[in-house]
Amino acid sequence: LAYRGCIFNKTPTNFIISVSTFQVNSLIEFSSLICESVDKNFDEFEYCRLERVNKTFKYITAKVLLLQKPVSKVRINAALYKRTNGYTPYLYNVTVDACKLFKNLKTQPVAKLIYDFLYSTSNINHSCPYDHDLYVNHLTADYLNSHLTHILTFPKGDYLFQMHWIAYKINRAVIKLYFLIK
Repeated sequence: LAYRGCIFNKTPTNFIISVSTFQVNSLIEFSSLICESVDKNFDEFEYCRLERVNKTFKYITAKVLLLQKPVSKVRINAALYKRTNGYTPYLYNVTVDACKLFKNLKTQPVAKLIYDFLYSTSNINHSCPYDHDLYVNHLTADYLNSHLTHILTFPKGDYLFQMHWIAYKINRAVIKLYFLIK
């Protein structure tokens, strides 16, 4: 006899119930990082690397030099793409005023997810103005593994997370993070 995933084995005197539990965990693995300064008079990437410690552990480290300080008007366009015959838009494409966002993170849940991802490993964790160079140091996939695979449950596949950093209504930098959910 079978009933909703349980198997009942009938013996002459009793019933034996066998129940199986499965836990499905996905794993995010960074595959590539591209940082491009669109306006070389405004900013320049000193370095932008995906460092590989071993086969499975990688982290991001990047530093952008701001050549025109202070920066007091910043917008961020963040979009997620999934690879299906090329990279196509997938779920999120949001543009937020970064200066206002950091003052009230509750207004943009997707942007808050990005902020939480960057908060502990970067100095991009306060509101405007930015009067210093910006860095991300040893950013691992741990936070994404807990949020994108356990809480939000994204399907397996190849993804691109792309951010356009816009200052004073001009696109200044583009960051592309390619990753795999397996």
